[in-house]
This record gives sequence, C-alpha cells and structure tokens, in this order.
Amino acid sequence: INLTDAYEPLSRIIPISKNKLTPYRAVIIMRLVVLGLFFHYRITNPVDSAFGLWLTSVICEIWFGFSWILDQFPKWCPVNRETYVDRLIARYGDGEDSGLAPVDFFVSTVDPLKEPPLITANTVLSILAVDYPVEKISCYVSDDGAAMLTFESLAETAEFARRWVPFCKKFSIEPRTPEFYFSQKIDYLKDKIHPSFVKERRAMKRDYEEFKVRINALVAKAQKTPEEGWVMQDGTPWPGNNSRDHPGMIQVFLGETGARDYDGNELPRLVYVSREKRPGYQHHKKAGAMNALVRVSAVLTNAPYILNLDCDHYVNNSKAVREAMCFMMDPSVGRDVCYVQFPQRFDGIDRSDRYANRNVVFFDVNMKGLDGIQGPVYVGTGCCFYRQALYGYGPPSLPALPKSSACSFCCCCCPKKKVEKTEKEILVTFADYDEYERSMLISQMSFEKSFGQSSVFIESTLMENGGVPESVDPSTLIKEAIHVISCGYEEKTEWGKELGWIYGSVTEDILTGFKMHCRGWRSIYCMPIRPAFKGSAPINLSDRLHQVLRWALGSVEIFFSRHCPLWYGYGGGRLRWLQRLSYINTIVYPFTSVPLVAYCCLPAICLLTGKFIIPILSNAATIWFLGLFTSIILTSVLELRWSGIGIEDWWRNEQFWVIGGVSAHLFAVFQGILKMVIGLDTNFTVTSKAAEDGDFAELYVFKWTTVLIPPTTILVLNLVGVVAGFSDALNSGYESWGPLFGKVFFAMWVIMHLYPFLKGLMGRQNRTPTIVILWSVLLASVFSLLWVKIDPFITGAETVATGACSSIDC
Repeated sequence: INLTDAYEPLSRIIPISKNKLTPYRAVIIMRLVVLGLFFHYRITNPVDSAFGLWLTSVICEIWFGFSWILDQFPKWCPVNRETYVDRLIARYGDGEDSGLAPVDFFVSTVDPLKEPPLITANTVLSILAVDYPVEKISCYVSDDGAAMLTFESLAETAEFARRWVPFCKKFSIEPRTPEFYFSQKIDYLKDKIHPSFVKERRAMKRDYEEFKVRINALVAKAQKTPEEGWVMQDGTPWPGNNSRDHPGMIQVFLGETGARDYDGNELPRLVYVSREKRPGYQHHKKAGAMNALVRVSAVLTNAPYILNLDCDHYVNNSKAVREAMCFMMDPSVGRDVCYVQFPQRFDGIDRSDRYANRNVVFFDVNMKGLDGIQGPVYVGTGCCFYRQALYGYGPPSLPALPKSSACSFCCCCCPKKKVEKTEKEILVTFADYDEYERSMLISQMSFEKSFGQSSVFIESTLMENGGVPESVDPSTLIKEAIHVISCGYEEKTEWGKELGWIYGSVTEDILTGFKMHCRGWRSIYCMPIRPAFKGSAPINLSDRLHQVLRWALGSVEIFFSRHCPLWYGYGGGRLRWLQRLSYINTIVYPFTSVPLVAYCCLPAICLLTGKFIIPILSNAATIWFLGLFTSIILTSVLELRWSGIGIEDWWRNEQFWVIGGVSAHLFAVFQGILKMVIGLDTNFTVTSKAAEDGDFAELYVFKWTTVLIPPTTILVLNLVGVVAGFSDALNSGYESWGPLFGKVFFAMWVIMHLYPFLKGLMGRQNRTPTIVILWSVLLASVFSLLWVKIDPFITGAETVATGACSSIDC
C-alpha cells in the first residue's frame, strides 16, 4: 500500500453527469407547468352530465399531482459515492495494533418459530467472521421473546463459530454465512489455489450439515412446550418460561479468556441479551429492545459505532464495516454523520420480481436523491450509527440550539443541551477525577433525568471514542448491564423521546432518522459493488401485502403524532426543505390510497353508466393532455437514464404502487384513524396453507386475508365494465365506439397494473380461493347494479323525460 494513501480522502462524491441530470430537471419543470395548465383546463371545463364523476376525478388528479411533487423534488440532486478501503488501512493500520474504531453489532429477534434459529445463526456467523480486527467487533443478540430455543441455538452457534471463522479468514471466502456460501451455484475452486482448500471445504461442509441437524433437533424439541416449562442443563427452570414476566438475562458466549477458535486465535465477543419483562409496563416492541441493547453494549464494550441488522439479514460483503468506516472515520466527512445506510438486497426472489420485493426504485433512485440533500432515511436494518448521535447530541460542528427550541421541537433533550459545553470540557479532564469526584460531577449535571439511574452507563456516554471507563470494576459490569435492561429503567427519562430509537410508531426507523436530521446531522448512502448485506423477503402475495401494511400503518401513526414532519422541527432550521418534503412524502403516501381507489373505480363506473369524466376535447385540450402524457413518459425515461435501473424494475414498482395502494395502504389509513379516534387496534390475521414443492414454491402459496378484497373487487369491477361497455357499443351503433375507446383505455390501465395481483390470486394452478371470488363478485355486482339502477349523475330534466315516456312504443 502506498503510504501517501494515508493522507488522501477515504471517499469521494461522484456527481451525476450534467448531460443526464440537466434534461431531467428541465422535464420536471416542464411537467410542473403542464400540470398547472392541465388542472386549469380540468377545473374550468366541468362535465355537467356527470358532475359527480368529474368532481371526483379532478380531486383525485390534484392529489396525485401533489404526491408527485413530494416524490420528485427530493431527487433534484442525486449523487453516487465511492470508498477507498486501501486508504483506510494505510491511515489506521490493520491487525492487533489497528487504529480502526470498535463496532458493536445488534441483531434482534422475537419468535424463533417464526424467525428460524438457523437463519439467525447464519447472520451471527457472518458477523463473527467479518473482515475486521476481532478485538474491535462485538455481537449482541436481542431475544425479545425470552425463548430457550434461541439461547440454545446461540450456544451451538458459538461452538460452530470456532471452526467457521478461521476457515473464512484463511481462504477469504464470500459470503461468510455458511448456508448461502455452500448453496452458491458457482465454481468454488476459482481463485482458490491453496492446496488444502478442497479438503478443508469438504470437512467444513460436513461440519455445517451436522450443525444444521443439531439446530433442527432443537427446533423440533421446541414445538411442544412441557407443562412444567423448560429446564436448563443444570436442572434449574428456564427464567423465560413466561415470556411476558421474566427477569433480564445476559450470557457472554464468546470474547472471554479461553474462548478461542480452533487455530488458537481470539474471537469477537458474542452476547445474548433478553431484557426484563413485567406486566403493567410498556415495552415498546423492537424500539424498546434496541434501546436496551444500546445500554447493555455501552456498559460492556461501549464501541463508538453501532451496526444493526435484522435476524434474517446477513453480512454479504466481509468488508462492509470498513466501507462504513471510510465515511465515519474520515475527519473531512464523518464529523457530522449520524449514520451510514446501506441498501437492502435480497436472496430467493423470483427473476421477474412479481411483487417488487427488491424495491429497486426506492433504494437505487430515491435514496441516491436524498444523499444529495441531507442524507438517506433510516430503513431499519443495515445501518451503522455514531453512538453519540443516538444519545441525542447535535453535530459537534453546529452550535447548541436555544433551550426553547430544543424543548419545543426536535433537538437534544433540555438537560443535556444545558450542559453541553460543560460535557465537552469534561471529556478532556474526566480521567483526572477520582471515583467520588466523578459520581458527584455526574450528579451535579443531572444526567439521570435523561439517561437513567446508572452512573456506569452515564460515564460511558461521556466517552466519545468509546471504551469501558478504567474506574469501573469489571466484575460489576454484568450486574450493571442487568440493571440497565430492567423494566423501570426508562421511567421518567428521555429514552424513546429524545434518546435512542424513538417510540410512537411501528416504523420506529423513520422517526429515529428524522429526529437526527432535525438536530442537524446528515447521513450517508453507501452502495458497495458487492452488496454489503442481504436478507430474506416475503415473496408470496399475502405476506408481501402485510409487510406493506405494517410500513404504511407506521407512517399513518407518525402523521397523527407530534413528530409529523408537516409541523415538527422548525425551531432550529436544521432540516433542509427538500429533506422535509421527502419525510412528508414518507408519512402521507398511504393517504393516496383513497383517491387511488376512487380513480381505479371510475373507468368501470363510466363504462357501466355511459358517462365520462372528460368533455369533448378541443384542440387546446388535446395539446394539454398530450403534453401531460409526454412529460410523464420523459420524466420516467430520464430518471431511468441517470439512475441506471431497468425498465422492468420501474414497471414492477408502478404496478405494486397500485396494488399496495388499493389494499394495504387503504387498510392502514382506516386502521390508523380507528386507533387514533377510539383506540381500536385492528389485526388482520393470515391463515397459511401448504406450499408446493419446487423453486420459488412460496411464491404460489396463498394465505387468505381481508386485505385482498378491495383490489379483487376493483379488478372484477373493471372487467365487468369492459364487457358491459363493448356490449353497449355493439347495440348502440358506430358512433358509440369513439367515446368507448377512452373509457376502455382507462379500464385497461387499471387491469394492467393489477395483473401481478391477478396472477397471485390464481397461483400456479390458476385456482382462486372461493372466498375471494364470493366476496369480490358480490361487492362488484352490488356496486354495479346500484350505479345502473340509481344512476345519480342523471339530470332532473332527464328524469322527467324518462318518467313521461310510459308506452311501449315510446
């Protein structure tokens, strides 16, 4: 490595070419102008014979225009980034004497019967084998279900890691998770010239198969809980037999003296954590579990950086931590960076990605756009945090906000900001105090009001570069760690309000990142050539819609909370306006479902009633319509050009935007309103059926859920409308075919967007469950008959004329 690299930047921004970006921006402005002219025409030219339909369509179109602005303008300044890992090594070194910063990994799991222990074990193994100095890595596994199965499988994982980790590092294999490494359909001998590789690989694969047998045996054993509860190997009852009422549990599996791999080398620390649960306490689900891990890790290792992963997201690129450190440890970049977000990538998705599981438009277009403003939003996993940012501090380069702003809006909690300058002075001189003086100093600063009643934890928060305070007795650390995960620890503190993961929504990730950006921090989007992390996605229709339902419900909850970006965080002026637009978009998009459902029903209604939402077009009106469609197409084409994504990915995203909008988003809006108004928390259950064998068998699994009713009804309604429209045209003569074309075009637009949903209903054998057919045909038939019978858009004069004609010859 060239020593001059140590003085070079560790990353750089690669701007999008002006030849690609300038036309894109010009078309956005053009589209905005055309939208204005289009809306002027639509509003000033009502359809008197179908006034209700016309008014509904105009309201929907105005909302769609507003939604487009919220989505488009945050992508005004997209950027790409490039990292230089070699320069990082040249600057900070590698191995035992490395100056690289320590990192604490967080892995969260709840129910091992729904989140298979083998998947969690593979995630943990990939972390333990990551390409980073072992003494700098610690892995904390949160078991929020207090399951003995998780505990025992983690013990087996720790034992297997003693063989797996040295094998990975000796042969530099990728990925360093055994399940996916051994399942790769590639030439594993390529570039592996070590003479013992083949022999050791075969032995390791055999060891892994035995490991899987042991894990599967534990799973089989756990299927039926004994009446007396689970008993540990020493004969004592498992403390977590009652998952809702149990003490806090911590077990350090690796990282202590003597816990070395089979080659005699040190292993990263592996810690099992299950926080205390007691009736009557609000535990805040995943956000509460993550905050417990923040405190436990601060007491035991206190790494300055935290990288969190879901239990089904493994490390796919062993250099992922180094990629993050290229931003975090670069003095010219990392000073104001609160987190580095990696894109989510997935295994096991069908080639056509029928239900847009990869979410390519969001991760490869929207997030790049946000990176050019104040940074990408936090998406819940694959994110490396600066620990001090989680403690509610603002960026060191910015002055502290006034106390009123900090309390009224979104900056650090008031007690901390009041003493921020004092804290910075203490960082320099804190080591000079003896134990008594330290405790007195902490007491004087009233940090307990923010961080809770733990002097060891509070002292760790003052150490910007991490590490366990020298004054702390190592023998008391576990006891202190148990204390900070007790149920009552967060009472009357700022945890979940200003510190750590923020409470108040099932999508705690959006809230947490939003609070940090409001304080003035920026985030970074890191997209290595080899994806940093990969996970498992729900690929069947029902599971995918329930995943989207959960995300949308979280956005609705934020909309009705005090953290709504429409009115929150104006005090310090640190959230940029385009960044605010992007956050507003993340919380209002579920409400687009209401106009979307109405707009998807309009074509069928027009076909069934013979009415239309647009009057006879003049030449000027034709120009506005053509201009609007042209600008829509050009915007999409130019966006594809600068982002590099394919047209198939873009079309899948468009299709699932409609599918999710008329199903999961709609349910999320009503559920969120019910929860806010009357406190009713509605759950939509999913009943599983047997999967078929073969590749992507889960894709064809059907699970009944009420979320499927609205899109199925819309689909049937439009199909009925098309048939009725053609039937009416055949009976009415040649002159009726012209108006029919416009109506059928809009109906086919709806059907094309719902086509993946139709395929999902049919499954592999083209059999739709009877309950879906009954519900949808019933609703569509009733709706159609009502419109034809009542015909609310008929004028009074027409009614009189119709009533006057009573003879058979009329």
